[in-house]
Amino acid sequence: MGGRRTLCLVLAGLVLAVQAPAAAQQPASGVDAAYGAYQAGRYITAFRMAMQRIEANPADAAAMTLLAELILQGLGTRQDNRRAFEWYKLAADRGDRNALFALGMLHLEGRGTPRDAEKAQTLLRQAADRGHGPAAFNLALPLLITGKDADLASATRLLKLAAEAEVGDAQHALAVLMLEGRGLPKDEDGGADMMARAAANGSLAGEVEFALLQFAGRGIGRDERAAARGFTRAAARGNAIAQNRLARILFQGRWLPLDKVAAAGWHLAAKAQGLADADLDEDVAKLTEDERAKAEAFAQDLAKANALTQPVSAAQTTGNSFKQP
Repeated sequence: MGGRRTLCLVLAGLVLAVQAPAAAQQPASGVDAAYGAYQAGRYITAFRMAMQRIEANPADAAAMTLLAELILQGLGTRQDNRRAFEWYKLAADRGDRNALFALGMLHLEGRGTPRDAEKAQTLLRQAADRGHGPAAFNLALPLLITGKDADLASATRLLKLAAEAEVGDAQHALAVLMLEGRGLPKDEDGGADMMARAAANGSLAGEVEFALLQFAGRGIGRDERAAARGFTRAAARGNAIAQNRLARILFQGRWLPLDKVAAAGWHLAAKAQGLADADLDEDVAKLTEDERAKAEAFAQDLAKANALTQPVSAAQTTGNSFKQP
């Protein structure tokens, strides 16, 4: 498939994921004992320490935000959307940007409070104004699809802010604009560099796109073997485009050892997600009955594994808001 078409498709997918949680980062107050306990999975201890901090300092917004996060997710305490909302609001009223972001997402989703898109936008804007990268990213996404030059300019500014905060999906979206020359001068070298950062920061779309750039030698030296490794990582994370490319590579036995059963399995996994490929269908048809059965089992195992390992979406939780500065 063409590189430009793929870039457009992946960007469109991002726009549909307006509520996607961003990459985990440290709290604005720095790493402390309560946050360390949270990171280590000692949630009851984290909850107790956060409460102790608030008792010692009723204006401790960072502790309030951590407490809200624990309550929202039901970690170390009973899950309660409304109670989490109230703690986030206390922290947001004190200017905590993590809480402002989380509160905005709760208003957007109608969790613990009535749905209010206008209020959500206001809160996300306040968080972004305080340098919160994920908030800037969420604000930028709807602006990318309006078709208005002014909105595209605003989206670009917001994406740059989020990219500087090392938000991988924002770096991916910004790289797409750089590669296509939308809202920014066309810059394939800079776009490839930004896409590499997106991949390094865990953006699945960024990893796929960077592998495509490596494979084509676009904005970066051609390296098909490295691209094959990138497709392998992204395929394992459930990306259909990567699964399709990996299937082709394995059927050819180039850059990776020939493995027709695995190739067929990856193709079937991609096909189950709606990505058809007539050429690969022909390759699968040439397998023996036993090989096809193994490939089908392989694809089924992949689907089960991906269902278990997919990250929780922001439609279910604001996710990691305490960890984002």
